[in-house]
Amino acid sequence: MTRLERPRDLDRTVARLLTAGTYASVSLLAVGVVLMIANGISPLDPSPTFDLAAIPAQIAALEPTGFLWLGLIVILATPLARVVVSLFGYVAGGERRMAIISFAIIVVITVGVVLGVASDR
Repeated sequence: MTRLERPRDLDRTVARLLTAGTYASVSLLAVGVVLMIANGISPLDPSPTFDLAAIPAQIAALEPTGFLWLGLIVILATPLARVVVSLFGYVAGGERRMAIISFAIIVVITVGVVLGVASDR
């Protein structure tokens, strides 16, 4: 594979990832909204607190809350997944500067999440 083909392949992979993440999150959110309507839940009602551990049980019980939270998680995680995939692509392609920048972005996002979670406690 020539050096010119690697960026194209990486671009295609990233595009597929972003498309899949968008479709998955929109689908999960749509299921959550349909379940809210079916259960007579108003979007103006107070929302339940976020509990990551409860999401699988909520989804298994077909509770709209689980689908809505998971849809939000997927849409928020999609850009991070894009940076991680890019990092691996840049490392494989020998693009050291872009790999360092991707790694730095991951560090900044991680620090932001850690500080955000710590401030909620």
